[in-house]
Amino acid sequence: MTDHYFANTHTVENQPPELENYNLFEQDNALKEAVEREGANWARQDISSFGEKVGQASYIELGFQANENKPVLHSHNRFGQRIDLVKFHPAYHELMKTSVENGLHSSPWTNPKQGAHVARSAKFYLQSQIEAAHCCPITMTFAAIPALRTQPNLAKIWEPLITSQHYNPANTPPNQKQGITIGMAMTEKQGGSDVRANTTKAHPVGQGGSGELYELVGHKYFVSAPMCDAFLMLAQTPAGLSCFLVPRWLADGNKNPLQFLRLKDKMGNVANASSETELRGALGYMVGEEGRGVKTIIEMVSLTRFDCMVGSSAGQRLAVAHATHHCHYRSAFGAKLDQQPLMQNVLADLALEQEGSLAFTMRMARSLDNQHDESEQLLMRLGTAVGKYWICKRTPNHAYESMECIGGSGVMESSIFPRLFRESPINSIWEGSGNVQCLDVLRAISKTPSVIDVFFNEVDKAKGSNNTLDNFVLKLKSEFTDLSDIEYRARNIVDRLALAIQGSLLVRNSSNMISDLFCSSRLHHNGGHNIGTMPKSKVCTQIIERARPMIKT
Repeated sequence: MTDHYFANTHTVENQPPELENYNLFEQDNALKEAVEREGANWARQDISSFGEKVGQASYIELGFQANENKPVLHSHNRFGQRIDLVKFHPAYHELMKTSVENGLHSSPWTNPKQGAHVARSAKFYLQSQIEAAHCCPITMTFAAIPALRTQPNLAKIWEPLITSQHYNPANTPPNQKQGITIGMAMTEKQGGSDVRANTTKAHPVGQGGSGELYELVGHKYFVSAPMCDAFLMLAQTPAGLSCFLVPRWLADGNKNPLQFLRLKDKMGNVANASSETELRGALGYMVGEEGRGVKTIIEMVSLTRFDCMVGSSAGQRLAVAHATHHCHYRSAFGAKLDQQPLMQNVLADLALEQEGSLAFTMRMARSLDNQHDESEQLLMRLGTAVGKYWICKRTPNHAYESMECIGGSGVMESSIFPRLFRESPINSIWEGSGNVQCLDVLRAISKTPSVIDVFFNEVDKAKGSNNTLDNFVLKLKSEFTDLSDIEYRARNIVDRLALAIQGSLLVRNSSNMISDLFCSSRLHHNGGHNIGTMPKSKVCTQIIERARPMIKT
């Protein structure tokens, strides 16, 4: 017996090439169209350059490294001194550096112009596909600016540091840095989403009032990104729940007594740290009016919820890209997977879901760019709550169905899909889970009835172009004639509001092959359907090819 019998047992074949070394922007037709349509074509080259950078194999690897090496809390140094230091893998810092240097945390504030939010959203969407967890501190830093601007004396000091495109992860006071990041700490054990149940107390150090220094005593059950340089948080004063900016370090170089007890052991979002925290007399500055803390911090929350839409849309795109890529190269039972009718039904359906999510998200980005227009403000108010509910809630099943297209290899940790699947529920649960978003929709309609009129005005821009959509919208409007049990029906109503605006946007802006199949597959029933159960269509192949990233092999 010779040695060659123990080698070369088989030839590796019928496997797709790695999906890497390609331009994520240029290979995303829906995104390119949305950037132009929603007013950011001036940024096309910048977005394309960013898409080229993040699509490289070496950059994609950073996402895997950051998730394989979880952050670690060091509460004390070797001398027993309290340091509250969370250490991250260098890959995490490289991702953070790229996001900050490319303005994902600040560009609409530092360069406000028509399409600025659309351009920033496009880049955030691309970066999220590489690694979603580090996007948490990026979005909180981005979202902090409107809340902070309600307190001009603080904004004057802090905003230049927050919007700086210089990333410095050092565990040092903000006044020793050129750029900082901002986190958020709202949730307490006893309240969860019900922040008015918070028990943390704030006591004035001096005269008290807006912009003044307070001492906070209490706890926060979820502090996301605890290595941020400062946090916006809520605490009780005699006038009620108020908002505070609480730095980790004080200006005199002493550590603020904001102490991390432990890091959360999360199923997803693992590259980003989240902590349980005690406030043992931590000093913070009141932001906005005393007793109006929810009103102040909601300026931040509305933007983080919008970024949940962006992030979940990005997750859907990543899933579609890998599923269509795999099925284009993989053969089974005598034919390529993407040429088999049942798989075509699934792949085209996944692509349509993502098309609707992206169209809705980027339309809301345009509303952000037009906040001086009252109708756009109202559309953003309702649309963000609807979109955050629907897009984020649809993403976990979308991730699973895409994983199933890959088969057994998709379950392996060397694949992107385990991370994508674990990440998929995060945006739905954080920043207000499903029921909270539905109740927020009802709250918006009750408080400002004109929001529903503005919403339907937007939907009705497609009126007369698709009979299925017209009939769907007509029935949906009738749901608002009797509000007696609307809370019980809220999920179904919000489902249909989401589908109505997605259908309208696709009818107006996409090809007939996209819009007709979207409407026929989703609007004949009152909300949603199972992936891969679309009516018979001759355009599945074209939809799949539109969604599939083309790479050089």
